[in-house]
Amino acid sequence: RTIMKEITLACEAFQKLLEEQLERIRNMNGEKTDFSTKKQVTIGVIDGDGIGPVITAQATRVLEKLLAEEIAAGSIVIKQIEGLTIENRMACGKAIPDDVLAEIKTCDVLLKGPTTTPMGGKMESANVAMRRELDLYANCRPVCIPEKNIDWMFFRENTEGEYVLGSRGVELPGMAVDFKVTTDPGTRRIARAAFDYARRNGKTRVTVVTKANILKNNGKTHVAVVTKANIMKKTDGKFTAICHEVAADYPGITVDDYYIDIMTANLLKEPLREQFQVVLLPNLYGDIITDEAAQIQGGVGTAGSANVGDRYAMFEAIHGSAPRMIERGMGDYANPASIIKAAAMLLRHICRADAAARLEKAMAECKVEVKSDGTAATAAQYADAVMALL
Repeated sequence: RTIMKEITLACEAFQKLLEEQLERIRNMNGEKTDFSTKKQVTIGVIDGDGIGPVITAQATRVLEKLLAEEIAAGSIVIKQIEGLTIENRMACGKAIPDDVLAEIKTCDVLLKGPTTTPMGGKMESANVAMRRELDLYANCRPVCIPEKNIDWMFFRENTEGEYVLGSRGVELPGMAVDFKVTTDPGTRRIARAAFDYARRNGKTRVTVVTKANILKNNGKTHVAVVTKANIMKKTDGKFTAICHEVAADYPGITVDDYYIDIMTANLLKEPLREQFQVVLLPNLYGDIITDEAAQIQGGVGTAGSANVGDRYAMFEAIHGSAPRMIERGMGDYANPASIIKAAAMLLRHICRADAAARLEKAMAECKVEVKSDGTAATAAQYADAVMALL
C-alpha cells in the first residue's frame, strides 16, 4: 500500500509537470526587440557570487569606456542590479527573489557574473530560472582559434531538456527519477536561430549532435546536430527530426548528425574538427560540449556566452563562481576575459557592432596574462591593458 501511494503521488507530480509544459508552449509568442531603432537601451549588471563581482566590475569598466558618449547622452543606461547572491537566494528560498526578477525585467539586456547553485536540495539554478522567466531559449557560444583553423559557433537549446525539470524529479523507495522534455516549438526556434546565423554569416555547414542519423552530407553547406537519439528515442529523436525539417527551408546549407559521445572525441580529432562550423545541440549536451570546446581554446575562462530570447538577452562567462579562489584569497586574479568577451557579444546584440569590433581587436592584441595562481596580472590590470588598446 505504501508503495502504491508513492506511485500515485509521483504520477500526480508528473501530470502537473506535463500541464506546466503545455502551458509554456502556449506562451511562446516570438515578439522581438528591435535594437536598431530602440532609442534607449538599459543594460543590467549582475555581479553574481564568488569571483563574479571581480570580473563583472572589469567588464563594466570596459563597457563604460566604449559607450561613454551614449551613456552621457542617455541612449544607454547601465543599471546595477543587487540581490542575486547565493546568500539572498537561500534566505528567500528562491532561485531569483521576486524583487530582483522585477528589476531584471526593467532591463533590455543583462551582463551577469557567475552564480553559485547549491548541491542537492530543491534550490534551482539561478541561470535555469532566468532562462525560463525571460524565455532565453538560445545559448550561443563562439570558439575561435585562428592558428588551428577553428571557428565554431554552438547553438545550445536553453530552456528544455534535463535542465528545465532538473529539480522536479520524484523519489520512490530505492529509486529516483528525473525528467527531460523536448517540445516541437522549442526545438524549431533554436534550429531556426542556428540556421539563420549560418545564412547571415556565410556558413555552409550545420552539425546536429544527437544519436540519430537521419540525413547525411548532401554536398550543400553544413549544420551539425548533436544528440543521443539512438538511446533517447522520443526526446533526442524529436530534436533531430525537427532540425532536419527546418533545414529544408535553407537550401544552401548542409546538415549532418553526430552522436554526443563521438562528437566529444571529434572536437579533438585533427583535421576533422576544422570542418565544423555551426553546431546545434539540446540543452545538456550543449553544456558539456561547449565546456570542452572552450578548454581547447585555452580554458573556460576564455569563453563568453549569450543567452538570447525574443524580448530579453543575458550575457555571461561560461564558467562557475570559483569559490575556492575566493577561499584562497586569490579572487583578484580571476581572469575577466570570458565576461569581457560576453560584453562584446552584448554590444553586437544591441547593434553596436563598431564598439564590439574595437573590443574584440583590443582583446586579440592584448598580451597581458592572468593566472589563477597569482603569478601574473590581476583582473583589473588585464582590463587596464585592454582599455589602453581601445
